[in-house]
Amino acid sequence: MVSQLALEKWPGAISTVTIGNKNEVSIGGQNTLPLLFREGNIPNKPRIAFEIWDIPPQEWPEELVNAYGKVLNDPFAWAEKCVNEYKAELLCLKMQGTHPDLGNKTACQAAKFVSTLLSKIKVPLIIIGSGDDTKDNLIMPACSEAAKATRCLIGCAVQNNYKTLVASVLADGHNIIAESPIDINIAKQLNILISDMGLSLERIVMNPTIGALGYGLEYAYSIMERARLAALSGDKTLAMPFICFVGQEAWRTKEAKTSPQQGVIWETITATSLIQSGADLLIMRHPNAIEKTSNYIERLFKN
Repeated sequence: MVSQLALEKWPGAISTVTIGNKNEVSIGGQNTLPLLFREGNIPNKPRIAFEIWDIPPQEWPEELVNAYGKVLNDPFAWAEKCVNEYKAELLCLKMQGTHPDLGNKTACQAAKFVSTLLSKIKVPLIIIGSGDDTKDNLIMPACSEAAKATRCLIGCAVQNNYKTLVASVLADGHNIIAESPIDINIAKQLNILISDMGLSLERIVMNPTIGALGYGLEYAYSIMERARLAALSGDKTLAMPFICFVGQEAWRTKEAKTSPQQGVIWETITATSLIQSGADLLIMRHPNAIEKTSNYIERLFKN
């Protein structure tokens, strides 16, 4: 007698979030655990966005700087290189130059930058603040309005600082990133708070915050796994796609800076591990790491 593999079916599903109104990209939509193709439907493969900044990056390792060369001094040329040369299907713009300690750009300057960038690139855009909550409350509404009707993904909304960003996203037709500090209960509560303001749960992407390989990856993996199990079991307040900021975590490790190829390996392994824990959208930095991860995704989803 030949035994058959037991296939598990789930009552819930992850919501589908679409970014962009031209060359749009959709993430999520699966009704099974990561990569279990025989157990359910996985309509959208994980996607990768190239991370760019509105200013030349400070304190990036030499290997990262060398990967892009002189275009790092011109954010628009940097974005165009990602799209034209590296065939980026998504860009993640970090408004680092608005941070009070890194340029302190005004809301007007930030909005002008976003408008100019959107006129130069034709791929969907993710826009995140500098990480200074007070300044982001001033800057992100202006960025949201400048990108109105382009259906960007805007972030990051956190538990103690989400209302201004949610209001802007509602007004301008974008989707939102909800960030929680590797805590499933805070993640769920934040999603509820955002939805209570009138933004549909289907327009939220969760940033569970992660660690890189060797720096908390295992704990982040388990949190993502718990959230995905709850969502597939029917909890709609956790049924959102995951976004993971792989590049910033991988390249801050000391191991990533020990040799030219070590950082690429660190970023690649972090990304591929997170795909197995359910990541739907990866924000990455090094073109070689992105290429390796893209090839990995293609092999996984090859019929």
